[in-house]
Amino acid sequence: MRFPKGTKVLWHDRKRHFGLPWSFYRYYLVEKEGEWVKLFRHKGFLSAIIDEINLYRCFDITLLLSLGDKIFKTGTIEIYSNDERAPCFHLRHIANPYEIRDMLSNMIEIERKKRHVGITELQR
Repeated sequence: MRFPKGTKVLWHDRKRHFGLPWSFYRYYLVEKEGEWVKLFRHKGFLSAIIDEINLYRCFDITLLLSLGDKIFKTGTIEIYSNDERAPCFHLRHIANPYEIRDMLSNMIEIERKKRHVGITELQR
């Protein structure tokens, strides 16, 4: 996948089957210095669907580990956002899910503070 000049790929991976990256799903975390940090999901080979989400729009992260994920040391990360088109953004069966979850969580907090975005929590 090509990104605009001046961008830096912070992380990339593929969806894995049995721990091996045999998939046409690719994930990228990309930063354009001082402007934005986005998460991209690229699906397809001959034709492609590319989804993106700004990290400052995210508000919750869930890590899912099935028995197969534990055996092959992979996991699925669900990222919840206030984006209408992608309220739940999945990074399915990626390697090192604990480290990636921590990295994403920290970057989300940094981006939200940079843009002065807060979450209003309601309790009943």
